[in-house]
Amino acid sequence: MNPLLASLRRPLPLCLLLGLLALAAAASGLAAGPAAISGGEVLGALGLGPGVDSTVSSTILQLRLPRVALGLIVGAALAVSGAAMQGVFRNPLADPGLVGVSSGAALAAVAAIVLGPALGLAFAGRWLLPLASFGGAAVTTLLVSRLSRVDGATQPAQMLLVGLAVNAISGAGIGLMAHVASGPALRALTFWMYGSLGRVGWPEIAATAPVVALAVLLIPTQGRELNALLLGEAEAAHLGVDVERLKRWLVLLVLLAVGGAVALTGIIAFVGLIVPQLIRLWAGPDHRLLLPASALLGGALLTVADTVARTVAAPIELPIGVLTALIGGPFFIALLLRLRGRGETW
Repeated sequence: MNPLLASLRRPLPLCLLLGLLALAAAASGLAAGPAAISGGEVLGALGLGPGVDSTVSSTILQLRLPRVALGLIVGAALAVSGAAMQGVFRNPLADPGLVGVSSGAALAAVAAIVLGPALGLAFAGRWLLPLASFGGAAVTTLLVSRLSRVDGATQPAQMLLVGLAVNAISGAGIGLMAHVASGPALRALTFWMYGSLGRVGWPEIAATAPVVALAVLLIPTQGRELNALLLGEAEAAHLGVDVERLKRWLVLLVLLAVGGAVALTGIIAFVGLIVPQLIRLWAGPDHRLLLPASALLGGALLTVADTVARTVAAPIELPIGVLTALIGGPFFIALLLRLRGRGETW
């Protein structure tokens, strides 16, 4: 292999490259849109250059910058959560969406939107949706974890089957909420079903994103323990890893990351599946690199996807969840075929 390409498999060069990719994706997201804005105007709106017209400044600071911030944070959260779940379950197909965590969080958020006023929950304000989403993610995670254990051990195939059932139940629940929702609630509910980075502003981001960002920063600290878990639970315990504590801690961090992400953007599928697989294919399974690299690539990927979603058919904006599903569905099938070709089971 070319020495330069080989160096990009090492932690520091790869993370620097992915960090630059995330910055480039952010810059593109600020400049691109139905009305193109030059790089100089972007810098001016951010206070890094000459002053710009108030319309341009408002477009950057109030419309595009929140979307870019959400793309980086939510993409990182979904990708690093997917990598962590794949490590915990020792299964390359584990993903917050596939095992029902995302749909459970979305169902709770949708129920809060539709039933919250009738139940007198308006007092919770902007905290209502994050709390409901976190609660839905927590209940779903506990349910999947409990039902996936056979004789004290988590069975990956059982986990995916339980996730399939949870997704079906959550989908039915969301459909029921849509049936009984009023006009304004129905419009808000559509957002949760298809995902978008453009439906919340700085107040909602300030209320929820810090918890998501904290989880994203803490998950990569468990890379060494997840490496040991790859050998098997008994072997990891012999190496000094408290396996049950590790699982509980990572599940807690994942539900905080995914619950907050769903509260902000709705359901965005397949990011947590695709990104860790791309990093594994390039740099291997070492979680000390896999987790931070997945976070960086996930943020960049979702930011680019959002830019494409709002520009490719402008002035119409494509639902970003639909776009990621169109990319992720074929990738998932290809991954299944690859595993089958190698004689691996799931």
